[in-house]
Amino acid sequence: MTELGDLCTNLQTIWHEQIPLSKAMDMRIESFADHVLTCRASLGPNVNVHGTAFAGSLYAVQALTGWGMMHLQLQLHALDASIVIANGNIDYANPVAEDIVVQCAFGEHKATMEGLKTTGKARFQLACNVLLNDGSSAGGFSGLYAVRLNR
Repeated sequence: MTELGDLCTNLQTIWHEQIPLSKAMDMRIESFADHVLTCRASLGPNVNVHGTAFAGSLYAVQALTGWGMMHLQLQLHALDASIVIANGNIDYANPVAEDIVVQCAFGEHKATMEGLKTTGKARFQLACNVLLNDGSSAGGFSGLYAVRLNR
């Protein structure tokens, strides 16, 4: 297994063992390549009374995908740190009547990562998008992730 595959397997284990909601939502990593993390959660355990994805599940899957991206980036930089969501905003643009698929790209955070290494703390703004099977977006999430090195 590749290094990235091992990191993803470890992340999914952390989610399912330490954040039980992720397991109940049937959340899993679909891929991680080119600093883009794609996660999926089955519609069944996340459905609302309208037969579409529950808004809380959409929020949780996106917030966890962003947290997961931050975790993977820290692992790639060999940094031991704590991550918390300092702020999160969501836009529900369209109903989701299929599995919830979320993508998060890390973007340009080189200077912020260097600041983390220097000061021991930093904040990373990450965006996630819910993708529908037809390629359109069902909405997005913007999260501010506060990171502190464990020293």
